[in-house]
Amino acid sequence: MKYGIANIVLFCFLICVSSFKAQNTDEEQGVLKRYFNQILNDTNDLSAPKFMTYPTLAYSPETRWEIGLSSLYIYSAKRDLENRLSEVKAFTFYTLEKQYGIWLDHMLYTDKNEWFFLGRARYQSFPLLYFGIGPDSQSEYISRVDGEYTLFRERFLRAVLPSLYFGLELDFQRLSNVKYKDVTIDHQPPSIGGNGSTNVGLGLGILYDNIHNALNPREGIYSEWAFLSYDGIFGSDFNMTTYIIDNRFYRPVKKNTVIAGQLYGQFTRGNAPFNMLSLMGGESLMRGYYLGRYRDNHLLAAQLEYRILPFKFSKRWGASVFMATGQVFSQNNKFQFKNLLPTGGAGLRFLVFPEKDIYTRVDVAFTQEGRGIYFFIGEAF
Repeated sequence: MKYGIANIVLFCFLICVSSFKAQNTDEEQGVLKRYFNQILNDTNDLSAPKFMTYPTLAYSPETRWEIGLSSLYIYSAKRDLENRLSEVKAFTFYTLEKQYGIWLDHMLYTDKNEWFFLGRARYQSFPLLYFGIGPDSQSEYISRVDGEYTLFRERFLRAVLPSLYFGLELDFQRLSNVKYKDVTIDHQPPSIGGNGSTNVGLGLGILYDNIHNALNPREGIYSEWAFLSYDGIFGSDFNMTTYIIDNRFYRPVKKNTVIAGQLYGQFTRGNAPFNMLSLMGGESLMRGYYLGRYRDNHLLAAQLEYRILPFKFSKRWGASVFMATGQVFSQNNKFQFKNLLPTGGAGLRFLVFPEKDIYTRVDVAFTQEGRGIYFFIGEAF
């Protein structure tokens, strides 16, 4: 794995305890065994919330060993199964390079699905590998950017029709205490935002979402259209406007199989600092590329995935195969079909919450430059 990091502890635990069977009394079970039995064994109360906390262990060249703790809480508002599944995720980590971070993500539906709150928060001191800007950026990073990064993004959406939401969007991003390390001879700091910046954006969004379980969509449509305006009036260091389109579909083919597709675009006009350009890569879209391996004003990418959840011969194990293509571009670097980058791969699935139909995934993605390994709870999109 060239640039990615892989969390491995939970997956090993799941394999070890998937064969556990409930004993007659709690006294007959060890603490760890009782904990994983509670997670992995079905319950009779399908409306009950589920909570899971587990350690993570990861390695990457820029961080060395990383230890962390992840948590996931899922529930239906008022324990009504007619309400869509809500989720809260938390992750904190520390590396041997004395880097650290705290992540908080949430996707919350109120009773009757009337309100939808979708957001994330980040605070981290963590390296960012900088390869340059544009589709022709070189394959090896030209510097390691160290700094403190803070992000808070929230969508406040109200149902105006069944499954159709409209509302406000807020985005706050700050990069400070920037230092460049491991620089190459031809390194040039980014011309916009190279010393850090603070940017605040306000905008509007419209979303159609008729998917009941966002962690494992089996049928439905998700379509988001939004824009955010960053201006000095709001306290931004740079003026720009970002437009986002995110369209996904999920269609069952036969029992326990799903075809999923996504078309994603992010387009930025104005003076965008380098850390707020459209970024290609990551654990969800264009898997196999380091997030930020390619960056520019605009990004257009699409992916297709075939999921078997679960296999016919198993109650808990499944798999997927996927492929994707995408490109970053700008006014100076025009979109060209010949510059589309391919990626693809496959992964295993394990049904970690049977009564909620939620799987954990291990994906291996291959690109022209190497491979990436990803371990997460919930599907990539």
